[in-house]
Amino acid sequence: MASDEVKLLGAWPSPYVLRARIALNIKRVNYEFLEEKFGTKSDLLLKSNPVHKKIPVLIHGENPIAESLIIVQYIDDFWASGPQILPSDPYNRAVARFWAAYIDDKWYPNARAILMADEGEAKKAALQGAIEGLNLLEDAFLKCSNGGKFFGGDEIGYLDIALGGFLGWIRVIERMGDVTLIGNCPNLLKWGENFAGDDSVKDVLPETEKLFEVAKFIVAKTKASAKH
Repeated sequence: MASDEVKLLGAWPSPYVLRARIALNIKRVNYEFLEEKFGTKSDLLLKSNPVHKKIPVLIHGENPIAESLIIVQYIDDFWASGPQILPSDPYNRAVARFWAAYIDDKWYPNARAILMADEGEAKKAALQGAIEGLNLLEDAFLKCSNGGKFFGGDEIGYLDIALGGFLGWIRVIERMGDVTLIGNCPNLLKWGENFAGDDSVKDVLPETEKLFEVAKFIVAKTKASAKH
């Protein structure tokens, strides 16, 4: 590799970008954060991720890596001497990947729909799906944590990062949607407090109030576009 320089293309409100930042912090990797402006795509982003054209993108030397969970795995593999993020046991690793995929493919779309849906059956269905998903994740936490503070046990691991990237947005969804999500799951509620206070997280976790303002803008823009 010609250079070991590390850059991260992203935006501070993004839960997916947050995953990469936390992983880099866990490994104590120095990196340059290149903020993408909302609603625009820089030439560097388009060059680095020509397929999806989305953030985050990790640029390590001359090599771009896209997709948040793939980035987390790359960080864990390349900086292997730092604290381990993915479980070493093959079965536990598979379980963590299963739940991470569930969060992205099944759970978060329901949680996001709570904000986007109008009052009525659509919002009710989204809320029910989000709550049922958190109940499943509450059970997964009890099984994966082995009595520790995190899904990864005593230290933040892969599944913590996968769900924790959305922690700020969970709080915003609860506030904007006037609903209770994580508050219904006592173990996840405590997990969230521990996660937010961890040294690798606390300086990069978006402030709820700032995220709330971003969410209001996104929801208004999305609903206005849907009317046209």
